[in-house]
Amino acid sequence: MGSPAPAPATRRQHHAVMVPYPAQGHVTPMLKLAKLLHARGFHVTFVNTEFNHRRLLPSRGAAALDGLPGFRFATIPDGLPRSDADATQDIPSLCYSTMTTCLPHLSALLDRINAAAVAAAEGAPPPVTCVVCDGVMSFAYDAARRIGVPCAALWTASACGFMGYRHYRQLVERGLVPLRDVAQLTDGYLDTVVDGARGMCDGVQLRDFPSFIRTTDRGDTMLNFLIRESERLSLPDAVIVNTFDDLERQVLDEMRKILPPVYTVGPLLLQVRRVIPAGSPLDVAIGSNLWKEQDGLLEWLDGRPPRSVVYVNYGSIAVMTNEQMLEFAWGLADSGYPFLWNVRPDLVKGDAAVLPPEFLVAVDGRGLLTTWCPQEQVIEHAAVGVFLTHSGWNSTLESLVAGVPMLSWPFFAEQQTNCRYKRTEWGVGMEIGGEARRGEVAALIREAMEGEKGREMRRRVAEWKEMAARASLPGGPAECGLDRLIDEVLLGGGNKGDQAS
Repeated sequence: MGSPAPAPATRRQHHAVMVPYPAQGHVTPMLKLAKLLHARGFHVTFVNTEFNHRRLLPSRGAAALDGLPGFRFATIPDGLPRSDADATQDIPSLCYSTMTTCLPHLSALLDRINAAAVAAAEGAPPPVTCVVCDGVMSFAYDAARRIGVPCAALWTASACGFMGYRHYRQLVERGLVPLRDVAQLTDGYLDTVVDGARGMCDGVQLRDFPSFIRTTDRGDTMLNFLIRESERLSLPDAVIVNTFDDLERQVLDEMRKILPPVYTVGPLLLQVRRVIPAGSPLDVAIGSNLWKEQDGLLEWLDGRPPRSVVYVNYGSIAVMTNEQMLEFAWGLADSGYPFLWNVRPDLVKGDAAVLPPEFLVAVDGRGLLTTWCPQEQVIEHAAVGVFLTHSGWNSTLESLVAGVPMLSWPFFAEQQTNCRYKRTEWGVGMEIGGEARRGEVAALIREAMEGEKGREMRRRVAEWKEMAARASLPGGPAECGLDRLIDEVLLGGGNKGDQAS
């Protein structure tokens, strides 16, 4: 059983500064963890970049960043030229910039918070007592060390994704990466089985590793950024993972051999749902969506039979060519099933996402196109039968929690790794080929919705749904993991001082 949470009054003087990587899939789980810490009595300062701060205001309303008592938002610059685009920034540029420019800005913010606390300025929060940062924002370890407080890193992706990144250096040393030429992307080279990849599933292939190995340049920004950040995950006082042990036990066992104490606290969405009352100020006022959600979607689903709708969302970063978008569109049309499709304005590379009139006529009455939606609620609606996804980790967990099988079209990063595990280890998904031809899309949708493979996936995902629910029960592994994280690290028990570098 987990130890009962102390009354908030006993911990309100503890102040966690939380620093997510500035993309939707990272902000969302960090904000869930922030809510849980606030509910345990921590004062929380949640640090957005100035770019995302500007995006949150129109998407969530003018008061979205006012915060609540004991929960404040702050900003730091990301080091990139100013932009007002309603889209995720270029990822390599953002990674390089956060790595090289953000440390002094975060240090200055921590100093301002502590100076205001010492001066007992009116309304000032207590001094900073711990830092919780994204696992790819490791400059925050150095900022925490400088002021002498413990730092925990939240790894927002899957554990299997982390282990894939951690093997990058080994793949380089073995001469498997970088590629000799771009022909190796399509000539079968990526089917190479990688033996000795500790912690990874048997038979893992190069194509199953996070996608940044698919480069011919040893100096590639993302390849080197992930080598650096995955290795620096050995430096904080604790590593927090949004997963549960039953799902990724083999990988977590290996992580625990090479990292500081690893605390599994997932699925965070179930912990938040259990601890934060629906409709409460913390639930309503503190949100993370960087795009404005559309209304009326749940009502549209209400009019559909159970398990009859295909839900389609490629996440916040994935982009495709106009040709790929048309293939997906006509695949959905040809499947014969009703569908709800999130089409972000920036979904198509370098152009607005526009579908032809003849497609809209063909799906009239059974296709609903949106720009962004309350995904957790949509996936859990009884009408949704399958989720067509890019295989980001938040989406994967949300689908598992809802008991919905997946069709995966992985785009980049560890989505390829998640896709492999969903297919071969967890039995809850099938993969759409990289070219995404309409015939394949339609056939896979029909198989997932009504075929034998689809029935087996529904059976397996129902089992994972039950295991996720058990992990999140009062006194269960997720709550115990959070209890231990707080008591052993965030309350001052774990400062590693001069080990970060």
